[in-house]
Amino acid sequence: MKNNIVEINSITQIHNTLDIQKPKHPLVSVIPMSLLSQYNYGDYTYVMDLYQISLKTGVSGAITYGRNSYDFQEGTLVFSKPGQSLSYSENEGTDGEEGWMLIFHPDLIRKSPLGESIDNYTFFSYEANEALHLSNDEKQILTELIQKIEREYENNIDRHSQELIIANIEMVLKYCTRYFDRQFYTRTNLNKDAFSKFEKLLKSYYKDELHLDLGVPTVKYCATELNMSSHYLSDMLRKETGKSAQEHIYNFVINKAKTRLLSSSESISQVAYSLGFEYPQHFSKLFKNKTGYSPVEYRKSS
Repeated sequence: MKNNIVEINSITQIHNTLDIQKPKHPLVSVIPMSLLSQYNYGDYTYVMDLYQISLKTGVSGAITYGRNSYDFQEGTLVFSKPGQSLSYSENEGTDGEEGWMLIFHPDLIRKSPLGESIDNYTFFSYEANEALHLSNDEKQILTELIQKIEREYENNIDRHSQELIIANIEMVLKYCTRYFDRQFYTRTNLNKDAFSKFEKLLKSYYKDELHLDLGVPTVKYCATELNMSSHYLSDMLRKETGKSAQEHIYNFVINKAKTRLLSSSESISQVAYSLGFEYPQHFSKLFKNKTGYSPVEYRKSS
């Protein structure tokens, strides 16, 4: 522990920290939420070298988004990946809180196909306020899969155990992908409002000449301004429009470039610098990639 940071590097260490019985498996564990809610987290930031999926039910208070309440309240699912920092306020409203936390070490999946594909599950990088809200049926399906994982490591571990545990973890992630798609769909009006704010943000970015100091707008900048994580913003836009946040930014910049190329006699370098590019060759490469023409060819053909 240093500077109020607690580093958790193993399944055994988190069991010791919570003062609960030793884990049955060195690389994976399921801990009841009732045990977690009793622990005094104190004024510390926890950094875990583990993947975590936590289901909380019975949390007091309704979760709303603006004036709308699109989401189910029966259970909330949050995710974190190795290296993320987690902090907790004083325990409030945890009476009657139920659920579970699945934790597993990267070594569990390192040699499996899931080890190669887990980065595709971008919800591990979402913020807590971008959690997945479950119906009772969805909660039951996931809990049954978690119980299968528990049964595998609680029985005598054999050469099939790890493969079956990983298969069930992958099923959990596939169902979560489906449920996030459902959640994006049920929030469609909210997402359209966010998309409108995103477009206005890009316009004001150039109107306020922020590009002269900050360069071409980044997904991280836009997400921060919209109070979202980068991955959530991109996933939300992709579900709503078929394009990622980065694609929208590039399309916006290229449209500005087209106007500039046709309405001025500035050199290609001047156009690039005026849009926030540090190197003109990066602008030219992006322009050709998006339009099929180099900036010079586009200006001559129009």
